[in-house]
Amino acid sequence: MLNPLKNLLTQFFMPDDGQSTFDEAHGLQLATAVLLVEVMRSDADVTAAERAATVTALRHKFALSDDELARLLAQAEHTAKSANDYFRFTSAMNDQFTQAQKIQVVEYMWQVAYADGHLDANENHLISKVAGLLHVSHGDYIAAKLYAKEAAQLGKTNPV
Repeated sequence: MLNPLKNLLTQFFMPDDGQSTFDEAHGLQLATAVLLVEVMRSDADVTAAERAATVTALRHKFALSDDELARLLAQAEHTAKSANDYFRFTSAMNDQFTQAQKIQVVEYMWQVAYADGHLDANENHLISKVAGLLHVSHGDYIAAKLYAKEAAQLGKTNPV
């Protein structure tokens, strides 16, 4: 008796599977972009190098066109300004990303932090906090940091 009502409500309140999958993918892209933007915003000024590192990481992670990247970055900057916490972004990643993908996001955050040649204490704190929310082990957190630092010192800007 309740199944027809449940089915009706599900159809009414839940989009079709194709749209739902698209929304999930865009949500993960936006969550990742917001976290990278937050690293850029966490020190005194946003540099061109940090912005370039963010774009490079997003391009590598999601294989987006230039127009899609520009829209995603603009949306992420707008969303970051009104974000009160990181839980809504990290919880989506915890549900959908593998552990390796979450470690990769932390590594991208380090790459953005090191892009301007200076690691700010606020950047360090932010990445530590997000790594904890993503359930990234301390060892993986440090390995990502060291890898990004070495890449920055060698002048590599492309994430691996």
